Amino acid sequence: MTAHNLQGVLELEKLGFKRVVLSRELSINEIEYICQNTNVEIETFIHGALCICYSGQCLFSSMVGGRSANRGKCAGPCRLPYELLAKDKKTNKTTTLNKGYLLSPKDLCGIAYLPRLIAAGIKCFKIEGRMKSPEYVATVTRIYKKYIHMALKEEEFMIDENDIIELMQVFNRGGFSNGHLDTKPNKELVFPTKPNNMGIYLGTVQKYNANKGHITLNLEKNLAIGDGIALPKEDTKYFISELMEKNTNLKAAEPGTTVTIGRMKGNIAIGDNIYKISSKKLTDFAKSSYENCENIKIPLNCVVTIKKDIPIKLEVSTMNADSSYHNVHISISSDTIPIDALKTPISVERVVKQISKTNNTPYTFQNIKVLLDDGLYVPSISTLNELRRRALEKLEQEIIKHAKRQPLALNFSKEETTTYIPMQEYPKVSLSFRMLFEDYDYHKLPKDKIERVYIALKLFLDKKYTDIIDYLSENYNLYVYMPSIIKANYKNIILNSLDNITARFNIKGFVVSGLGDFEFLKKYHGKYDFVGNYSLNIFNNYTLEEYKKIGLNRITLSRELNIDNLKTILQTSNLDTELIVYGNLPVMATNYCFLGKTNYCYPDCGTNCQKDTTYYLKDRMGYEFRIIPDNVQTVTLICNSKTLSIATTALPINSVRVDILDETIEEINTIVDSAYHRQKLEGKQYTNGNLYKEV
Repeated sequence: MTAHNLQGVLELEKLGFKRVVLSRELSINEIEYICQNTNVEIETFIHGALCICYSGQCLFSSMVGGRSANRGKCAGPCRLPYELLAKDKKTNKTTTLNKGYLLSPKDLCGIAYLPRLIAAGIKCFKIEGRMKSPEYVATVTRIYKKYIHMALKEEEFMIDENDIIELMQVFNRGGFSNGHLDTKPNKELVFPTKPNNMGIYLGTVQKYNANKGHITLNLEKNLAIGDGIALPKEDTKYFISELMEKNTNLKAAEPGTTVTIGRMKGNIAIGDNIYKISSKKLTDFAKSSYENCENIKIPLNCVVTIKKDIPIKLEVSTMNADSSYHNVHISISSDTIPIDALKTPISVERVVKQISKTNNTPYTFQNIKVLLDDGLYVPSISTLNELRRRALEKLEQEIIKHAKRQPLALNFSKEETTTYIPMQEYPKVSLSFRMLFEDYDYHKLPKDKIERVYIALKLFLDKKYTDIIDYLSENYNLYVYMPSIIKANYKNIILNSLDNITARFNIKGFVVSGLGDFEFLKKYHGKYDFVGNYSLNIFNNYTLEEYKKIGLNRITLSRELNIDNLKTILQTSNLDTELIVYGNLPVMATNYCFLGKTNYCYPDCGTNCQKDTTYYLKDRMGYEFRIIPDNVQTVTLICNSKTLSIATTALPINSVRVDILDETIEEINTIVDSAYHRQKLEGKQYTNGNLYKEV
């Protein structure tokens, strides 16, 4: 489970977690602070593909036709092209601000931060290797192992440029980035030109003979027969099979050499950049570390019994008392019975030699004891080979049986926990505001249909909304909607403001958006109503029961659930549940500003997010996804291209939630009326979300 701040880590520690993986969006200062203030083991991301979204804050994939990225089924929408659009609210004029792979970050390379991270107490480093080759894994782990050992030995920490080149050679997207580890704005986080492996710049086409397929270039890097190259106008990967310097054939060439590459056909022109995207030498070296080589094996004891007139017997047992393979013992016999030798009897040495041939298995016989009667002969030596094979297969089955984890014993059951609540004709409606507007007349909202109002925390901090919030708190049950991400620079603002908010307004409770909120709000626990937000991702009754134990009074169900999942939970839950039935909802929360092109706000940005403009990401299919910048935390929300609207006539739900972005009061009233009557709004601009999708 990923934690975004110290409060999240502390809450996980209370729940019994021994190791916590930190969010990739944390800076090294924040990581050090967390390590200093917790006793759990901390794991952090150090190299590989960055997602532009916050961990656990991505529904983009499932909303555009794929499966949920939160459940390991990402369809890769971040690696697709987009246009950044700005729409003027007054003139309705649309301007294209940027184009390209605007959601595609460069890969992280965190070698330079290893000494500080190790000194901070990080226990495990995570390397992203999704869909990567074995050669990639071998190269990256080899190089990071070198620098981890260097840092542990407290030697002078000097990074070899060749190691960085090798890391880039196995995979990079337009170079490497320090991700979010630095505390300065990272204006190189995203590489909009290309979403996949860029390789290493090799040179520029100086001459091209299309008839012969000859490319001439001056090399910037080494090149050899068997290396792979790519050109910008071709999707094909070319492998070097002909390399020449003038009329001399070469196996390899050094940087600075003018060479001709043969057998190159396609859309190639003078001036095209050439990239080396694979190195045969590096690939072969990586393969040599895991192919046809001896690896760590499980040591075994073995007793071979070859006695007259009885079948040959093999007993095998594991040796490591402190490992997962301790106290495993098997015994197996052959159908073969040894006979008297006519000439040369079988020897102990021959038996040991045959039994020792474990070859490509994960085992090795460290101690072999042979109980052999004199003068015996084994009719077929393959009998020993077959006996060894069967014994190792049986041993493996026993090891698996010993290692099998038992399911968590849960003390509650359907019969014990379920209190059936009849479905009401009209549900209670919660109205959630992400924005407020001074020129809106909130007095026109219906008092008879709205039960609760949720207001985003940042709106309480802006004095221009005080009168509006006063009115809403006097006429509705008012809740403070906590942000799903709380960064270090916002933490103190929150802690200093909550007492003032609860004293100033008639607050009924809080919408809890993350585990860390339980720690943030611990002084208010028991005094106020705690509502779990959809971002807690309640997916079954087991999770719901656990959240109930730690203090939730009501829960907003996950947006990833379909109608069958929802019915199962609603029919068996004894906690008040709520369902979002309307909203232009976020499909991603990202630590990146598309306007300032950075992960932190900076003074000379121009504060585009303050202008009377709305912004969108337009995909290749023409769909427009609203983006909402944030100049406090630099947490940009990307909203779905369609607005959720679902009916609840078939769902036994008694509380529904309506999420408002910038709809007018008249539109809000129409939406509330529809939700109150369990109906949905019709039109091409609306979607059922995941309601009828496979999860």
